[in-house]
This record gives sequence, C-alpha cells and structure tokens, in this order.
Amino acid sequence: MLVYKINVLESLKEAGYTTTRLRKEKLLGENAIQYLRENKIVGTKALDNICKMLDMQPGNIIKYVDDK
Repeated sequence: MLVYKINVLESLKEAGYTTTRLRKEKLLGENAIQYLRENKIVGTKALDNICKMLDMQPGNIIKYVDDK
C-alpha cells in the first residue's frame, strides 16, 4: 500500500501554496486536495504537480508499506 512520507498539504503551505492558491491557480483539483486531506494517494498528474511545486521526487513524498 502506498502512503505519504510527509504531510503534503503542510509542505505545500510552507512553500507558499495555500489551498486557496492551489484552487485559484488550478494547480491541484478539488478532488486531489480532498484526497490529501484524507491521506489518500492522489493520481499521477496531481503527484507530478506536487513534485514540481515542492521540487521533490515521488520517492520523497510517497513510500510503499506492506499492509499485512
């Protein structure tokens, strides 16, 4: 199962990307923002945008953990 290594919304906020800005500039869709709030994994397009905004690789943001 994929999980976040970091609090993505908090990291975006620290980088100057509030949820208002994300919506207004259409950087992330409402569904992606809601998924982040619920700690659900977003789609590849949203993950790509998050990587760009945070200047990180996907491996810095998500990891695989065995869900046994």
